Amino acid sequence: MNLRITHDLSNISWDLVPKILKETGMGYFDAEVHKRAFENSYTVVFVYDDDKLVGFGRAISDGAYQAGIYDVAVIPEYQGKGIGKMIIQHIIAAIPQCNFILYAAIGKERFYESLGFKKMKTGMALFKNTELMQIKGFIE
Repeated sequence: MNLRITHDLSNISWDLVPKILKETGMGYFDAEVHKRAFENSYTVVFVYDDDKLVGFGRAISDGAYQAGIYDVAVIPEYQGKGIGKMIIQHIIAAIPQCNFILYAAIGKERFYESLGFKKMKTGMALFKNTELMQIKGFIE
């Protein structure tokens, strides 16, 4: 592997972002929606193997004490190689003074626990599509 990490939004093939999210079983939107979300994020991370996009993640933040991590995805054939950990480490390094929250994809909770994340007892959410979130198992 010849991994390269970038925080640069230029030259991103935005059609790959929803494709990778779908491939990893995560929620996704049209490429233009993801482009806007990444552009409006506090920090972004893209990981390439040579010129192949293999993973990414982003965080929104106030830059002072709170941040939310979103859209962390690594294509299946690259999972288990430390790439997800690198993405999270780069996000945290960009805003180390912050607390972080995130949604873990079902089955990935142990991965985040291995990085020091803890389950919250009082987490709440208001979803636009409650039925879909119930089907996906995020809420009861």
